[in-house]
Amino acid sequence: MLRIKRKKPQEAELDITAFLNLMIVLVPVLLLGLVFSRITVVDITLPDAGGSSSTDKDLQKVELVIRQGGMAVNYPRGTKLKDIPLKEEAQDFAYLSLVLQEVKRQLREKQIEQRSITILSAADTDYQTIVSAIDTVRSFKALVAADVVDAELFPEISFGDAPVLTANPLAVR
Repeated sequence: MLRIKRKKPQEAELDITAFLNLMIVLVPVLLLGLVFSRITVVDITLPDAGGSSSTDKDLQKVELVIRQGGMAVNYPRGTKLKDIPLKEEAQDFAYLSLVLQEVKRQLREKQIEQRSITILSAADTDYQTIVSAIDTVRSFKALVAADVVDAELFPEISFGDAPVLTANPLAVR
């Protein structure tokens, strides 16, 4: 009798190099895309439609008036506390932060917990200036126990239109 030798079938190797190449490229691209798609939302309030009714609490708000020629911090409402002139033809947000930190410190010394601010901007104020103002009035960088943290200034933000400047400096707005 003849013996027939049969070859044992070899197991096929799975070639996954193309798949691994795809994953090597795809994973970093997806991870980088997550950083750029982060969306931040800031809660703001708009003034009432009625407008002219003002209470004592409304009068005790901090205001930031933004114009092309500079900014002004008012406290109480309508009373100019500090002018912030332009610095090298741009708004000086670093100085604004220092002024607001001092206002916050003085309010705390008087046992007043103020968390709200009203930003009044002129009609020709550009978007980036408003966004930078929002970031500046919300918090500032503080050094606490050798770590840099965001310290709270005025996180509750309201918006409105800046009062129109009149030719008569004694005119009431």
